[in-house]
Amino acid sequence: MTEPALNATVRKARVKDAERIQELVNYWAKQDEMLFRPLSEIYDFLRDYWVWEEDGRLLGSAALHVDWKDLAELRSVAVDPDEQGRGIGTGLVQRCLDEARELGVTRVFALTYRPGFFGRFGFAECSKDELPRKIWSECIRCPKFPECDEIAMMVAVEAGAPDEEAAR
Repeated sequence: MTEPALNATVRKARVKDAERIQELVNYWAKQDEMLFRPLSEIYDFLRDYWVWEEDGRLLGSAALHVDWKDLAELRSVAVDPDEQGRGIGTGLVQRCLDEARELGVTRVFALTYRPGFFGRFGFAECSKDELPRKIWSECIRCPKFPECDEIAMMVAVEAGAPDEEAAR
């Protein structure tokens, strides 16, 4: 896992973080990189979110949403545009994958426009047909539905404790 700067913390989101999470996610949604998230939805799924906080500033977020006994979605990976390239997104994704292992989830998927980024974690392209119909309840709200151009990707994770190497 990418080590946070000495003054940075990767932690579970708190209620006070919801508006900033929405700001980050919706910034990237305006760039056509992800779905808009209403504040009510951020609160509904707040326990799914991890945040990167540095010097009291929330610089990134990512969420792991469990969909089924063996499947979770990695979503809302959003980093402050002025803080790109510092490993914040990498650290958040790794923490979500560690959490998937801890929970016993064996597969994690993402819908993305940046397959190269997710490929670094072992994600590989898959057919959207492999994903449960449950996720389409969210997709139907997307202005691109049913002509979605996001790339579906999946990675197998070994259930159990987080990888020792990644935890350093």
